[in-house]
Amino acid sequence: PAAVHEMGVFASLDDAVAAAKVAQQGLKSVAMRQLAIAAIREAGEKHARDLAELAVSETGMGRVEDKFAKNVAQARGTPGVECLSPQVLTGDNGLTLIENAPWGVVASVTPSTNPAATVINNAISLIAAGNSVIFAPHPAAKKVSQRAITLLNQAIVAAGGPENLLVTVANPDIETAQRLFKFPGIGLLVVTGGEAVVEAARKHTNKRLIAAGAGNPPVVVDETADLARAAQS
Repeated sequence: PAAVHEMGVFASLDDAVAAAKVAQQGLKSVAMRQLAIAAIREAGEKHARDLAELAVSETGMGRVEDKFAKNVAQARGTPGVECLSPQVLTGDNGLTLIENAPWGVVASVTPSTNPAATVINNAISLIAAGNSVIFAPHPAAKKVSQRAITLLNQAIVAAGGPENLLVTVANPDIETAQRLFKFPGIGLLVVTGGEAVVEAARKHTNKRLIAAGAGNPPVVVDETADLARAAQS
């Protein structure tokens, strides 16, 4: 395992996934998931500004205040275990309880545009469902992504949760993501990024895929605009 100051960061992808598999076994109870998520929310908000500053410094994109607001919003507002929805069916022959099972280790590809916010969001939502997470951050945002993963892991462990629920590699690159698209034992991919990475994930995996491509920036269309051209653009 990595040292405490970089908890969850591993030299190899194989080691990272192996550690996440062990950690996921500690998430069988909803109570443990709640504990881990509460720790993530607190740490995400506590370190929101530091992570925003690091993101802007490393990537050269965005404004600190905007990234700070996004980090806080994800820490506070990402749904947790309250969204789990078991079903109960009754009839003449008895009662049936249907509950969704976790995937195990989920692979999360994260962007350079909102690195810490995406780590916080995916960590909460995937742990709520009983999964651990192997992150493949954009190489241009590896430092802030690794820092976020470390801080959240430290908070989880300090609260009494398993080590290495959130993991990544020390030197992420495009090959890291490509390996995860086909990595044995990982059944679900969560991909946030540009059109190219989403298309690569779609083409090169037979795993279940949740993908979000490039965001749509707001535009102003005034009375002088060519509406057809504006819509096409």
